[in-house]
Amino acid sequence: MEQKQYIPSMAGILLAQNNSRIVGVAVHDHEKYEGRVLTDPFIASALNDLCVELEKAGYFLMVKVTREWKEISRFASMWNMEGMVIIGFCEQDYVSLRDNMRIPFIVYDGYLKEAKRLCNLVVDHYDGGRQMGMFFREMGHERVLCISDNDTCMDEERFLGFRDAMGEYGADFMLIPMEREERREFYRNRLQEIQSYSAVFAVSDYYAVDLMQFLQENAIRVPEDISVAGFDDSPLCRFIHPMLTTIKQDGHRRARLAVRLLQEMKEQRESGRNITLPVELVKRNSVKHIL
Repeated sequence: MEQKQYIPSMAGILLAQNNSRIVGVAVHDHEKYEGRVLTDPFIASALNDLCVELEKAGYFLMVKVTREWKEISRFASMWNMEGMVIIGFCEQDYVSLRDNMRIPFIVYDGYLKEAKRLCNLVVDHYDGGRQMGMFFREMGHERVLCISDNDTCMDEERFLGFRDAMGEYGADFMLIPMEREERREFYRNRLQEIQSYSAVFAVSDYYAVDLMQFLQENAIRVPEDISVAGFDDSPLCRFIHPMLTTIKQDGHRRARLAVRLLQEMKEQRESGRNITLPVELVKRNSVKHIL
Protein backbone atom coordinates (compact mmCIF):
# COMPACT_ATOMS: atom_id res chain seq x y z
CA MET A 1 0.00 0.00 0.00
CA GLU A 2 2.87 2.36 0.80
CA GLN A 3 4.67 1.48 -2.45
CA LYS A 4 1.53 2.15 -4.47
CA GLN A 5 0.85 5.33 -2.45
CA TYR A 6 -2.66 4.04 -1.81
CA ILE A 7 -5.08 6.45 -0.16
CA PRO A 8 -8.45 4.97 0.85
CA SER A 9 -11.53 6.62 -0.56
CA MET A 10 -13.76 7.44 2.40
CA ALA A 11 -16.67 8.17 0.08
CA GLY A 12 -16.26 4.82 -1.63
CA ILE A 13 -16.07 2.96 1.67
CA LEU A 14 -19.19 4.66 3.00
CA LEU A 15 -21.18 4.08 -0.17
CA ALA A 16 -20.25 0.40 -0.17
CA GLN A 17 -21.61 -0.05 3.34
CA ASN A 18 -25.26 -0.40 4.30
CA ASN A 19 -24.87 2.54 6.71
CA SER A 20 -23.26 5.48 4.96
CA ARG A 21 -23.42 7.77 8.03
CA ILE A 22 -24.35 10.59 5.66
CA VAL A 23 -27.23 12.97 6.43
CA GLY A 24 -28.22 15.46 3.78
CA VAL A 25 -29.64 18.95 4.21
CA ALA A 26 -31.69 20.34 1.33
CA VAL A 27 -32.38 24.10 1.31
CA HIS A 28 -34.91 25.77 -0.96
CA ASP A 29 -33.20 28.35 -3.16
CA HIS A 30 -36.09 30.80 -2.93
CA GLU A 31 -35.96 33.89 -5.16
CA LYS A 32 -35.98 36.18 -2.12
CA TYR A 33 -32.41 35.07 -1.30
CA GLU A 34 -31.24 36.39 -4.70
CA GLY A 35 -28.84 33.47 -5.19
CA ARG A 36 -27.25 33.78 -1.74
CA VAL A 37 -29.37 31.39 0.31
CA LEU A 38 -26.47 29.90 2.30
CA THR A 39 -25.39 33.36 3.47
CA ASP A 40 -28.80 34.11 4.96
CA PRO A 41 -28.23 34.42 8.74
CA PHE A 42 -31.05 32.04 9.69
CA ILE A 43 -30.03 29.38 7.15
CA ALA A 44 -26.33 29.69 8.03
CA SER A 45 -27.08 29.32 11.75
CA ALA A 46 -29.32 26.31 11.14
CA LEU A 47 -26.61 24.59 9.09
CA ASN A 48 -23.99 25.34 11.73
CA ASP A 49 -26.15 23.86 14.51
CA LEU A 50 -26.92 20.76 12.43
CA CYS A 51 -23.25 20.29 11.57
CA VAL A 52 -22.27 20.35 15.26
CA GLU A 53 -24.99 17.91 16.36
CA LEU A 54 -24.50 15.50 13.45
CA GLU A 55 -20.77 15.35 14.05
CA LYS A 56 -21.38 14.58 17.73
CA ALA A 57 -23.60 11.68 16.65
CA GLY A 58 -21.00 10.37 14.19
CA TYR A 59 -22.63 11.51 10.95
CA PHE A 60 -21.33 13.36 7.90
CA LEU A 61 -23.23 16.38 6.58
CA MET A 62 -23.89 17.15 2.91
CA VAL A 63 -25.78 20.21 1.66
CA LYS A 64 -27.91 20.63 -1.46
CA VAL A 65 -29.41 23.95 -2.64
CA THR A 66 -32.25 23.56 -5.12
CA ARG A 67 -35.72 24.74 -6.13
CA GLU A 68 -36.94 21.31 -7.27
CA TRP A 69 -38.06 18.56 -4.89
CA LYS A 70 -37.09 15.90 -7.44
CA GLU A 71 -33.46 16.98 -7.12
CA ILE A 72 -33.63 16.14 -3.42
CA SER A 73 -34.62 12.50 -3.97
CA ARG A 74 -31.87 12.09 -6.60
CA PHE A 75 -29.35 13.66 -4.24
CA ALA A 76 -30.34 11.26 -1.45
CA SER A 77 -30.13 8.19 -3.68
CA MET A 78 -26.79 9.17 -5.20
CA TRP A 79 -25.09 9.23 -1.80
CA ASN A 80 -26.99 6.42 -0.08
CA MET A 81 -28.06 8.80 2.68
CA GLU A 82 -29.46 7.64 5.99
CA GLY A 83 -31.72 10.64 6.44
CA MET A 84 -32.31 14.25 5.49
CA VAL A 85 -33.28 17.63 6.90
CA ILE A 86 -35.30 19.79 4.50
CA ILE A 87 -35.74 23.54 4.83
CA GLY A 88 -37.99 26.01 3.05
CA PHE A 89 -40.20 23.93 0.72
CA CYS A 90 -44.01 23.73 0.60
CA GLU A 91 -46.43 21.08 1.81
CA GLN A 92 -46.93 19.42 -1.56
CA ASP A 93 -43.16 19.06 -1.98
CA TYR A 94 -42.88 17.31 1.40
CA VAL A 95 -45.72 14.95 0.51
CA SER A 96 -44.11 14.14 -2.85
CA LEU A 97 -40.77 13.48 -1.16
CA ARG A 98 -42.39 11.21 1.39
CA ASP A 99 -43.95 9.21 -1.43
CA ASN A 100 -40.72 8.98 -3.41
CA MET A 101 -37.96 8.55 -0.82
CA ARG A 102 -37.37 5.50 1.35
CA ILE A 103 -35.26 7.33 3.94
CA PRO A 104 -36.63 9.34 6.89
CA PHE A 105 -36.49 13.11 6.81
CA ILE A 106 -37.06 16.06 9.11
CA VAL A 107 -38.76 19.28 8.02
CA TYR A 108 -37.90 22.68 9.46
CA ASP A 109 -40.91 25.01 9.75
CA GLY A 110 -43.20 23.18 7.36
CA TYR A 111 -46.93 23.75 7.09
CA LEU A 112 -48.35 20.23 7.23
CA LYS A 113 -51.86 19.09 8.07
CA GLU A 114 -50.51 15.68 9.01
CA ALA A 115 -46.94 14.47 9.33
CA LYS A 116 -47.07 10.71 8.83
CA ARG A 117 -43.61 9.27 8.08
CA LEU A 118 -41.88 12.59 8.58
CA CYS A 119 -41.25 14.92 11.52
CA ASN A 120 -42.00 18.61 11.21
CA LEU A 121 -40.18 20.85 13.69
CA VAL A 122 -41.83 24.26 13.92
CA VAL A 123 -41.40 27.12 16.35
CA ASP A 124 -44.34 28.84 18.00
CA HIS A 125 -44.67 31.70 15.52
CA TYR A 126 -47.87 33.05 17.02
CA ASP A 127 -46.42 33.18 20.51
CA GLY A 128 -43.29 34.88 19.22
CA GLY A 129 -45.39 37.63 17.68
CA ARG A 130 -47.47 37.80 20.86
CA GLN A 131 -44.39 38.24 23.03
CA MET A 132 -43.16 41.07 20.84
CA GLY A 133 -46.56 42.79 20.92
CA MET A 134 -46.67 42.56 24.71
CA PHE A 135 -43.18 44.03 24.94
CA PHE A 136 -44.05 46.94 22.63
CA ARG A 137 -47.06 47.71 24.82
CA GLU A 138 -44.95 47.57 27.98
CA MET A 139 -42.53 50.03 26.36
CA GLY A 140 -45.39 52.46 25.68
CA HIS A 141 -45.82 51.97 21.93
CA GLU A 142 -49.35 52.39 20.58
CA ARG A 143 -48.96 52.99 16.83
CA VAL A 144 -46.95 50.05 15.49
CA LEU A 145 -46.25 48.37 12.16
CA CYS A 146 -45.40 44.81 11.08
CA ILE A 147 -43.46 44.25 7.82
CA SER A 148 -43.12 41.04 5.77
CA ASP A 149 -42.68 39.92 2.17
CA ASN A 150 -45.83 37.75 2.40
CA ASP A 151 -49.02 37.41 4.42
CA THR A 152 -49.32 33.62 4.70
CA CYS A 153 -48.14 30.69 6.83
CA MET A 154 -45.55 31.51 9.53
CA ASP A 155 -45.38 35.22 8.74
CA GLU A 156 -49.15 35.50 9.06
CA GLU A 157 -49.00 33.73 12.45
CA ARG A 158 -46.28 36.08 13.67
CA PHE A 159 -48.35 39.10 12.66
CA LEU A 160 -51.56 37.75 14.20
CA GLY A 161 -49.83 37.09 17.53
CA PHE A 162 -48.31 40.58 17.40
CA ARG A 163 -51.61 42.27 16.54
CA ASP A 164 -53.58 40.37 19.18
CA ALA A 165 -51.09 41.29 21.90
CA MET A 166 -51.39 44.98 20.99
CA GLY A 167 -55.05 44.75 22.06
CA GLU A 168 -57.11 47.86 21.52
CA TYR A 169 -54.23 49.62 19.74
CA GLY A 170 -53.99 46.98 17.03
CA ALA A 171 -51.16 46.82 14.50
CA ASP A 172 -50.83 47.71 10.82
CA PHE A 173 -49.30 45.39 8.24
CA MET A 174 -47.06 46.39 5.32
CA LEU A 175 -46.20 43.99 2.48
CA ILE A 176 -42.65 44.70 1.28
CA PRO A 177 -40.80 43.56 -1.89
CA MET A 178 -38.42 40.59 -1.65
CA GLU A 179 -35.62 42.08 -3.76
CA ARG A 180 -33.41 44.54 -1.93
CA GLU A 181 -33.29 47.34 -4.50
CA GLU A 182 -37.05 47.21 -5.03
CA ARG A 183 -37.49 47.24 -1.24
CA ARG A 184 -35.28 50.31 -0.88
CA GLU A 185 -37.30 52.15 -3.50
CA PHE A 186 -40.49 51.03 -1.73
CA TYR A 187 -39.18 52.46 1.58
CA ARG A 188 -38.19 55.73 -0.06
CA ASN A 189 -41.68 56.17 -1.46
CA ARG A 190 -43.27 55.44 1.94
CA LEU A 191 -40.76 57.04 4.26
CA GLN A 192 -43.21 59.54 5.69
CA GLU A 193 -45.72 56.76 6.39
CA ILE A 194 -43.09 54.61 8.11
CA GLN A 195 -42.02 57.56 10.26
CA SER A 196 -45.59 57.92 11.51
CA TYR A 197 -45.10 54.72 13.58
CA SER A 198 -43.20 54.63 16.84
CA ALA A 199 -42.05 51.02 16.35
CA VAL A 200 -41.70 48.40 13.59
CA PHE A 201 -41.73 44.61 14.04
CA ALA A 202 -40.07 42.81 11.12
CA VAL A 203 -40.92 39.11 10.76
CA SER A 204 -37.22 38.29 10.34
CA ASP A 205 -33.93 39.71 11.60
CA TYR A 206 -32.81 40.15 8.00
CA TYR A 207 -35.65 42.55 7.21
CA ALA A 208 -35.24 44.30 10.58
CA VAL A 209 -31.53 44.97 10.00
CA ASP A 210 -32.16 45.99 6.39
CA LEU A 211 -34.78 48.52 7.55
CA MET A 212 -32.46 49.85 10.28
CA GLN A 213 -29.73 50.46 7.71
CA PHE A 214 -32.14 52.26 5.41
CA LEU A 215 -33.43 54.46 8.22
CA GLN A 216 -29.94 55.35 9.42
CA GLU A 217 -28.85 56.19 5.86
CA ASN A 218 -31.74 58.68 5.82
CA ALA A 219 -30.75 60.30 9.14
CA ILE A 220 -33.51 58.55 11.08
CA ARG A 221 -32.19 57.28 14.40
CA VAL A 222 -32.93 53.85 15.89
CA PRO A 223 -34.35 53.73 18.53
CA GLU A 224 -34.50 57.48 19.26
CA ASP A 225 -36.78 58.27 16.30
CA ILE A 226 -38.27 54.83 15.67
CA SER A 227 -37.85 51.44 17.36
CA VAL A 228 -37.18 48.26 15.37
CA ALA A 229 -37.37 44.56 16.33
CA GLY A 230 -36.98 41.27 14.47
CA PHE A 231 -37.49 37.52 14.73
CA ASP A 232 -34.93 34.63 14.83
CA ASP A 233 -32.05 35.95 16.99
CA SER A 234 -29.49 35.29 14.27
CA PRO A 235 -25.83 36.23 14.98
CA LEU A 236 -26.42 39.39 12.94
CA CYS A 237 -28.40 40.87 15.86
CA ARG A 238 -25.32 41.27 18.06
CA PHE A 239 -23.03 42.79 15.43
CA ILE A 240 -25.04 45.87 14.55
CA HIS A 241 -25.64 49.14 16.37
CA PRO A 242 -27.95 49.32 18.14
CA MET A 243 -28.13 45.60 18.88
CA LEU A 244 -31.45 44.17 17.75
CA THR A 245 -34.34 43.19 20.00
CA THR A 246 -35.74 39.94 18.62
CA ILE A 247 -37.49 36.61 19.21
CA LYS A 248 -35.05 33.76 19.76
CA GLN A 249 -35.36 30.37 18.13
CA ASP A 250 -33.20 27.78 19.90
CA GLY A 251 -31.34 26.39 16.91
CA HIS A 252 -29.16 24.05 18.97
CA ARG A 253 -32.22 22.47 20.57
CA ARG A 254 -33.93 21.98 17.21
CA ALA A 255 -30.77 20.44 15.69
CA ARG A 256 -30.37 18.01 18.61
CA LEU A 257 -34.02 17.01 18.30
CA ALA A 258 -33.70 16.57 14.53
CA VAL A 259 -30.75 14.18 14.89
CA ARG A 260 -32.49 12.16 17.61
CA LEU A 261 -35.72 11.89 15.62
CA LEU A 262 -33.89 10.80 12.48
CA GLN A 263 -32.31 7.97 14.45
CA GLU A 264 -35.66 6.97 15.97
CA MET A 265 -37.40 7.04 12.59
CA LYS A 266 -34.69 4.86 11.08
CA GLU A 267 -35.19 2.39 13.91
CA GLN A 268 -38.98 2.69 13.45
CA ARG A 269 -39.45 3.99 16.99
CA GLU A 270 -40.92 7.24 15.61
CA SER A 271 -43.66 7.37 12.96
CA GLY A 272 -43.71 11.13 12.39
CA ARG A 273 -45.50 14.14 13.87
CA ASN A 274 -45.67 17.93 14.11
CA ILE A 275 -43.63 19.27 17.02
CA THR A 276 -43.87 22.91 18.18
CA LEU A 277 -40.83 24.41 19.91
CA PRO A 278 -40.98 27.44 22.23
CA VAL A 279 -39.47 30.84 21.47
CA GLU A 280 -38.14 33.58 23.75
CA LEU A 281 -38.05 37.38 23.66
CA VAL A 282 -34.52 38.81 23.69
CA LYS A 283 -34.45 42.44 24.80
CA ARG A 284 -31.68 44.63 23.43
CA ASN A 285 -31.38 48.34 22.77
CA SER A 286 -33.18 48.79 19.43
CA VAL A 287 -36.51 49.45 21.22
CA LYS A 288 -36.91 52.48 23.47
CA HIS A 289 -39.34 53.15 26.28
CA ILE A 290 -41.86 55.90 25.55
CA LEU A 291 -42.68 57.88 28.66
